[in-house]
Amino acid sequence: MSEEQKEPAPADKELGLKEMAQSVAAAAFGVQSGKNRERDFSKGKPSHFIFLGLAFTLVFILVIFGVVKLVLHLAGV
Repeated sequence: MSEEQKEPAPADKELGLKEMAQSVAAAAFGVQSGKNRERDFSKGKPSHFIFLGLAFTLVFILVIFGVVKLVLHLAGV
C-alpha cells in the first residue's frame, strides 16, 4: 500500500457528526472538558459547530415550548 492510499491516523482525522454533536451538547450545558475543547479547535471546522449550535438551540427552544404547551393543556388553561 502506498502512502497516498493509507487511511489517516485517528489523530489526523476530522471530527465526525457524533463527536461534534456531543461537543455542542456538552458546551451548551457547560460541561465541556478541556481535552475535548482543544480537540474541537484543532480538528473541527467552525462552520460545522456554528450550524450544530444553532440547530441545538432551535431544538432546545422547541422542546421547552412543547413542554410548556403540554403543562398548560394538562392544567386546563
